[in-house]
Amino acid sequence: METNFSKGDAGLGEEPRSRKPPQHQTLTDAHAPTGDDKLLYAMPFSAKDLQRYRKDEKFNHRLMTPEERIKLLKPYLPSPPSRDGARRASLSQVSREERKGKLGVRRFLRRHFHIFVYALIHFYFSIYIRLRQAYHAIGNRLYTVYHHHHHSPELIQRDIKDLSRLPKHLSVILTLEDQGRSGAGLEKLVNEAADIAAWCASIGISQLSIYEKTGILKGYVKETHQTISQRLQTYFGPSFPSVSLGAPHIPPIQSGLLSLSNSPNNDNRKNISILLISAEDGRDSIVDLTKTLAEMSQRKKLQAADITTELVDAELSESVMEEPDLLVLFSPFVELAGYPPWQIRLTEIFHVPDNQGVGYQVFCRALCKFAKAQMRMGR
Repeated sequence: METNFSKGDAGLGEEPRSRKPPQHQTLTDAHAPTGDDKLLYAMPFSAKDLQRYRKDEKFNHRLMTPEERIKLLKPYLPSPPSRDGARRASLSQVSREERKGKLGVRRFLRRHFHIFVYALIHFYFSIYIRLRQAYHAIGNRLYTVYHHHHHSPELIQRDIKDLSRLPKHLSVILTLEDQGRSGAGLEKLVNEAADIAAWCASIGISQLSIYEKTGILKGYVKETHQTISQRLQTYFGPSFPSVSLGAPHIPPIQSGLLSLSNSPNNDNRKNISILLISAEDGRDSIVDLTKTLAEMSQRKKLQAADITTELVDAELSESVMEEPDLLVLFSPFVELAGYPPWQIRLTEIFHVPDNQGVGYQVFCRALCKFAKAQMRMGR
């Protein structure tokens, strides 16, 4: 054993002179590291210790005992973790998990907080809307019970006898249901116009303008006039007021059934003039008038200084209609739906929240509101 060891020593003594290993070995050596080799390559060994380990490795680890190898590698091994360190590591891991859980809850609340607030606001607002609708529905029903016209002009006059003033020109906005695809929508629209005309004739309003956005009533002027006349006859009997029904740029149809001078009850009954208007009589009329005035100014037929508010008002009043005193909406909210804007600069607008459809109670409440309104005319 000594002879072999000495030979091996002599043979190994020549290797370091001819081929010195590098100070820092890497995994790119010719042999693949296993076992302690992996630890050796991972740690920065000194050249002397590395040389000793190489010799032992070359002779299949027969030069050093396992204890000597452990003693050689021990300075390069990390110190084993203590109990306190392990406990601190476990506590830190638990705290990280708890903190992660808290952050998850916070992140969830932060992401869904706006949804919760929206649902809460929607819930309370829905309750408010339902209560408001119920309140207005009950109020309208009670008003209808106590103030029903029963197709009697005398009862209608009794409801408005205490009012200090009435509008000379009343305008209403009606809505065509289902866009007129069925005849029921048009029939309902004509009946609503006839009812409003009868109410106006009963209290002495001589001028009524009916706005419907599509202008479908303009295509049924004759039928509408006949329905209104029949409704007035239902209210007044044989001596009902005459009706003049027309539209802008359409000649009016005059009723010839009437002679109020021979009627014994003609105190507040007047002839009623009804005008049918639509969206095309609104902004389109203003655009057409603007083009006409511009062309006249370019042709030197009109000076720019002559174009005043009074001129525009006179032209629009003549081509469309005069400004109404009161505009009544029967919709649940304020929606003018393209109503001629120039004609409502100083008009009193009335509507009942959450109301659905034309009703006598809305008509009476609008007249009461108009009588109490203060007309300051922009002052």
